Amino acid sequence: MTLIHPRHLLCLLLGFTFAATAAPVPAPDKLLPSDALLMLTVTDVAQARTTSGQWATLRLWNDPALKPFREKLTTKFKEEITEPLEKELGVKFADYSNLAQGQCTFALMLGEADKAPEFLLLMDARDKGEALKTKLAELKKKWVESGKQLKTDKIRDIEMTTLIVSPDELTKSLDRAFSGGGAGNPGARPKRTGKPIEVMIGQSDSLLILGSSAKNIEKVLIRQSGGGVPSLSEQASFAASYNSQLRGSLAYGWINLKTIVDAVMKKASASEEDPSAQDQRMPRPDRILSALGLSALQTLAFNLRDLPEGVSAQLQLNVPEASRKGLIKILAFEAKDASPPPFVPADAIKFSRVRLDLPKAWGMLENALVEAVPQMAGFIKMLVDNVGKDKDPNFDLRKNLIANLGDDIITYQKAPRKQTLQDLDSPPTLVLLSSPKAEPLAAAFKALGSLSQGRSGTVKEREFLGRTVYAMNFSLPGMNDRQGSRTLHYAASGGYLALSYDMALLEEYLRNSGTAPKALRETAGLAEAAQKVGGMSAGFFGYENQVESMRATVEILKKESGSLANLFGGSPIASRLGVNEKDFQEWLDFSLLPSFDQIAKYFHFAVYGGGATSEGISFKAFSPVPPQLRK
Repeated sequence: MTLIHPRHLLCLLLGFTFAATAAPVPAPDKLLPSDALLMLTVTDVAQARTTSGQWATLRLWNDPALKPFREKLTTKFKEEITEPLEKELGVKFADYSNLAQGQCTFALMLGEADKAPEFLLLMDARDKGEALKTKLAELKKKWVESGKQLKTDKIRDIEMTTLIVSPDELTKSLDRAFSGGGAGNPGARPKRTGKPIEVMIGQSDSLLILGSSAKNIEKVLIRQSGGGVPSLSEQASFAASYNSQLRGSLAYGWINLKTIVDAVMKKASASEEDPSAQDQRMPRPDRILSALGLSALQTLAFNLRDLPEGVSAQLQLNVPEASRKGLIKILAFEAKDASPPPFVPADAIKFSRVRLDLPKAWGMLENALVEAVPQMAGFIKMLVDNVGKDKDPNFDLRKNLIANLGDDIITYQKAPRKQTLQDLDSPPTLVLLSSPKAEPLAAAFKALGSLSQGRSGTVKEREFLGRTVYAMNFSLPGMNDRQGSRTLHYAASGGYLALSYDMALLEEYLRNSGTAPKALRETAGLAEAAQKVGGMSAGFFGYENQVESMRATVEILKKESGSLANLFGGSPIASRLGVNEKDFQEWLDFSLLPSFDQIAKYFHFAVYGGGATSEGISFKAFSPVPPQLRK
């Protein structure tokens, strides 16, 4: 009898092992079609679970101190949303989310003419491939048992199941699910008609594939098997974003803005050629996009990274420098110092500084409006030329106000003075506009009163430490009814026009004479954190003391939970959602929040910044690990 040599037996066993092991699933950009418009991916779900579990926000969410609030919210969500929807669809969402081990990717592709975009969802189960196969078989069985339609086909020898549902059936299912499983009042809602909705789902090795187009699914399968169909990674614009920004990210997204904008422009041009479809009184969408500079957009990319020092995020708009104009050119901040000046106090809980040439920005915005709506050119000129002349015939908006603006906008905010919702909504805030002639600029601001009505616009003057302080009853756009008309205080000092609704904060600024007793710029760790967002010299920088901002938010929400529920319950959005005061309180019972001191260790500070290069405009954010959570 011939015996197998141990070495040969080992080789045989290894051969069977490798044969039984599925090949690794390629990276998202290697699988997706080259014509993808949008893609979002978590590159490694298993790693993301482990990594994000150490983040301060998730550790806070799982803290025992938050248990009463957390359990009430999650129980309500489970009872009212998850369980009815799972019952209606015949699936358990947790069964599938727990199967995700590798990438989880969503993508949109441009559909055929006048059709909705096509989508793909890819999920890699890795070593849980058999469990995934079992769950898909259960899904098909339950789908048939519930009376819904399906059909089975093969794409490149992979079985794909098409789940079919009519628009009316889908609406009824969602109605029953989101009404807690009740029958509702189907007779009150008109029957929805239209082409049945078809979604294809299947499994290739460990990869779950769900999509609306057989053509796109076939491309994924070809790429998975090493075929030569062009992939997203071969698209030049994506490759540029991936190599410079996205590589090595925990999660990232990418949007082909050029293709989207070109489609909008093409549709607008087609409408222009059809006189019956064009309203001559309305501005043309293609002209608006061009005037604002949006037609020059190429791509948008964003990503999330986990660093030893904290968590960082970046958003990059790719638009060549030579093509920028309008709004896009305004957003391309000049590379100038944007650090906190010495007069910004250390107890400021929020700070931002933008180096924006305001006269130049005004000119670009005015030109963009005229280009977008040429028929309004005369009206815009007349409006600008006549602002303020009802109070002073010699007033010239361009000369007296716009020309006196500088290239620096600084904003800082302090904690609310009282523990009320109104104070949380309107904390003490100071805005500073740089000016080569700050005093004349302050005087020119009185002309803004002509833009208001009634008692608004009445300006009072007083002296404070040798400075003229103006006070005007003035409502800024966006102020709600609870705030009403408020008194805006402003004064010129130190090369800035300082404005605030909080008189005490304005007086503090004037009293400090350019240097605070303790400055924000001296905050420990601020300079190091700033380097993670490109430093403080790129033209845009901001800071938030999350400890103090969240302290005020938590304590006020805890104290005013009933008032907030009452306020939301009576709002238009609550009416549209069918949510009343009791519903809100049952879902978000802020009175169950712990005192802030119990959870303060999960908060620190965050910084953000931005700037422009020849390739595009970038915005970055970074949140350091809170000191008490560092290992």
